[in-house]
Amino acid sequence: MSVGIIGLGTAVPANSVSQAESCVHAKLYSGANENQSKLLKELYRRTTIFTRSSVLVHQEDDKKTSVDFFPLPSDVNDKGPTTAERMYRYNLHAANLSALACKAAIADAGIEINQITHLITVSCTGFAAPGFDLQLLELLSMNRNIYRTHIGFMGCHGAMNALRVAEGFCAANEQALVLLCATEICSLHFQYGWDTHDLLANSLFADGSAAVILSNASGKLRYLASTSFVIPNTEDAITWHISDNGFVMTLLPQVSDLIQEYLPELLTDWLKVNSLTFKDIATWAVHPGGPRILNAVQTSLELPATCLDFSRQILAEHGNMSSPTVFFILQRLLKSQTVLPCVMLGFGPGMTIEAALLNR
Repeated sequence: MSVGIIGLGTAVPANSVSQAESCVHAKLYSGANENQSKLLKELYRRTTIFTRSSVLVHQEDDKKTSVDFFPLPSDVNDKGPTTAERMYRYNLHAANLSALACKAAIADAGIEINQITHLITVSCTGFAAPGFDLQLLELLSMNRNIYRTHIGFMGCHGAMNALRVAEGFCAANEQALVLLCATEICSLHFQYGWDTHDLLANSLFADGSAAVILSNASGKLRYLASTSFVIPNTEDAITWHISDNGFVMTLLPQVSDLIQEYLPELLTDWLKVNSLTFKDIATWAVHPGGPRILNAVQTSLELPATCLDFSRQILAEHGNMSSPTVFFILQRLLKSQTVLPCVMLGFGPGMTIEAALLNR
């Protein structure tokens, strides 16, 4: 029996900054000389991102934006706010942003909050106990006996892991009504200095939240199947480590090559198990880790030029928000009344490939 997605909601911080403004900001903290500044400008241009939202961005009266959290470096050894300071800000903002997405999903599903039996939260950009799951309990006035599960530090495919957990809850309980919320405050982990990995991460990531409601009832979509595969000997391809000054992301150039090498065979075999081929898949919701990743998926699967338009649109409008991003793409697909079935794809530390099959 498949699980139904009966509601979907998204939220981003109130203020955003253009990618051009982000680049100017990055130069101040990278120690870039004139030639490096040119390289940085080109890096930010190649992301294809136009705007990104952040809980740290403030709108001034003269319509200029400002960020008060990151002081200018005092010297070359200054790495900015400590991880403790960044986690304090995470705990200030994660729950409120999550509540906005959850309220939108609940309204979209047309249910009452007290009907929800399970709460699954997803995040890789912050930790706390009590966490934002308990904060949501208060903010949304949820039942005190709700079953809570947190999926932490899984990276950009975390929401897809959460879908599988939600499916299990629904399989175990016919009356289960699951609220799944994925929230990331990526902008807290901006890194100082001239490290190429840090510069790339600084140019891509943004803040956002998405929530879905799942049950055994038929809904907007059916979650039919999933697969997960860890590519051997790729532990260094995508990494996400906790440092003394925030979380540090590494995304090696070989990631796109690994996608082209492994993805076609993996998906061919998985779709065959589900009595499908690539020709049967009408829509693709691919996590936009960056333009090179999207290009690698399109090339390796020989997809039509327009097949990843929604992924590219979300990347351009919001940047890479990590785990909630696939739900932003899915929401765009649903609003367009696109043809199904749909395959969702995400990539993360491991290097891991996650895929899910959706249909009406």
